[in-house]
Amino acid sequence: MDSALTATIAKGEDKERAGIQSVEVGFALLDVLAQAPGPLMLRDLAAAAQMSAAKAHRYLVSFQRLGLVMQDSTSTRYELGPATLRLGLATLSRLDAVKMARERLPALIEATGHTTALAVWGNRGPTLVHWQETPLAAPVSLRLGDVMPLLSSATGRCFAAFNDHGGGANKAAPMIEEELALARKLGRSDLPNSPAQVQAMVKETRQQGLGRVVNVLLPGISGWCAPVFDADGHLVLGVVSLGSSATLDTAWDGPIAQHLRHFSQQLSADLGWLG
Repeated sequence: MDSALTATIAKGEDKERAGIQSVEVGFALLDVLAQAPGPLMLRDLAAAAQMSAAKAHRYLVSFQRLGLVMQDSTSTRYELGPATLRLGLATLSRLDAVKMARERLPALIEATGHTTALAVWGNRGPTLVHWQETPLAAPVSLRLGDVMPLLSSATGRCFAAFNDHGGGANKAAPMIEEELALARKLGRSDLPNSPAQVQAMVKETRQQGLGRVVNVLLPGISGWCAPVFDADGHLVLGVVSLGSSATLDTAWDGPIAQHLRHFSQQLSADLGWLG
């Protein structure tokens, strides 16, 4: 082969391996937003991504057009956009545990008669990644991508009790502190108000093998959440059942609780869990 042609091909391969630097630079902004506890001002976002505000702004304009980023018109702060949610949900839905759970949910819904959802631990806590309503479901203002509170939702209580692997407990601790402070400020008697009460809630959840709330997160709505573990004993998702408190059985030994325990235990076993 001609040496000049060989050199040209090698140069092209080097460029291909090198990738597109501007994409990698721009991703730093998205990564900062994903790790941030909330929306950021341009100057703070740019500083965290280690670039000038002018340079960051150019990337953000393009990201806004693509729906990857959105800007609040009042505060001018930047936040991740709907396109990132779609990408994240698509990625999470491809996890084997989620796929397996989704395939089995129709049987669970038929057995319980109530709306069912799946949740995984996301950047900001337990996040709903699948939602399936029954024809007679009570109206519930929860949707895909919602992050569930750790103390006032069945999903949150499940993750607070069982997500003690992979840094989950460390990530949950500051969230619990914030929710405790808010509960005390609002005078909520239906929520834990002290670390001791949180520990009691966690202990009960572990003993029963399920997270449960009754008229706590939403008026007139109760819910359950069962943990699903992988072969290493890590909590990989929560299986949620919720509905009107008038029709959803909330007894620990009731049929809904039993169906959820059986469902989550069987799925965990199929994922290799021996617990």
